[in-house]
Amino acid sequence: MAKRNDIEYFKRKLLDFITHDDPLLSLMQWLLDQLMQMESKQKVGAAKGEHTSSRTTHFSGHRVRRYDTRLGTMYLLIPKLRNGGYVPFFITERKRSEAALLEVVQEAFVNGVSTRKIEALAKKLGIETLSASQVSEINKGLNEQVARFRTRALNEEYPVIWVDAVYEKIRDDGRVISMPIFVICGITLEGKREILAIETMYDESEASWKAVFESLRKRRLKKVWLVVSNAHLGIQAAVRRHFTGASWQRCKVHFMRNVMAKVKHCDKETFAGKLKQIWLQPDRKAAVRTAKIFMAEYRQRYPDAIEILAAGLEDSLQFYSFPTFDHRKISSTNALERINREIRRRSRVVGVFPNEESYVRLITCYLMEYSDDWETERNYITTEAIHAEKVKLPGVERNCYFSTSITVNQE
Repeated sequence: MAKRNDIEYFKRKLLDFITHDDPLLSLMQWLLDQLMQMESKQKVGAAKGEHTSSRTTHFSGHRVRRYDTRLGTMYLLIPKLRNGGYVPFFITERKRSEAALLEVVQEAFVNGVSTRKIEALAKKLGIETLSASQVSEINKGLNEQVARFRTRALNEEYPVIWVDAVYEKIRDDGRVISMPIFVICGITLEGKREILAIETMYDESEASWKAVFESLRKRRLKKVWLVVSNAHLGIQAAVRRHFTGASWQRCKVHFMRNVMAKVKHCDKETFAGKLKQIWLQPDRKAAVRTAKIFMAEYRQRYPDAIEILAAGLEDSLQFYSFPTFDHRKISSTNALERINREIRRRSRVVGVFPNEESYVRLITCYLMEYSDDWETERNYITTEAIHAEKVKLPGVERNCYFSTSITVNQE
């Protein structure tokens, strides 16, 4: 008879839930209420108002707690105990049971969805009053992962590193400023790409770059074969100081833009077509020979452009000192430029970042995903090519980097 009564009770209860606006959410809340009553009764040692020698404490009212679940938001009446306190088991296990909810918010954030849009998404999922500030608090849980990634120990030696800076609008002390974020990517001795550094500074100065390179040294990096960057003087000074003996490759793409800035629009297409042939030659001697012919042809018409080309040509040819490497990959910062474009695509939806920390968190999380993908991809530079260059390092005299000009026949 008791069993039949219980079945009838549950049938009536289920029929009651059907009339609610959200039957599943109501059923879940009722079930949690029942679980709390049983669990708290077991902890007290007696039901409310029951007199027994097994009682360890007494009930003392309730406290309201908002509980966000994948079914929606509910408000629980959690029993309060006079001594010892009580927290429901499903609340203490929230990090596991509601991990999916947090992962949705974090994944959306990393992929460039603004906090306002995440708030709207949460409401569609039935989560009430998930404000932009709460989304930010959830994402702060990523800080530990970000800090660990940015401060991890590096390898002692990297054959190639690419260096560049990307600018973003960040609110600082009530003002919106354009802040440079330094991104450094490298190639390991196994040929895999790796993000080495993500650093923010207030300006892109020599002191800033030296500080960034100093941080790399503190994280165990000792030796670099080739540094690829634009012609920023701060980068060059930092390489001289912290990586003595490394070659410095001036990005040929940035260099070509500097030269082309001194050419009339009507001649740019023809001029550029001939100019790029310099870096398409099979070896350094052929490249220098092609450059001399080109400069002789345009010296009279565009003397300023030719002066820039002559001054920086040697630095733009350092990749020829590594014949076994794919020259297309080490002659410019294109590998890093592609990453920067993806960074801007993610950050564009945010517009102005509320602070430096929020930007670093977003970009680092995104680049961590890049690093994970690189681990499973094919080597960016083959292991055989790296080993071939490493064997030659002690006995091969590299061309001196940071040269200022190249001698050109005036005939």
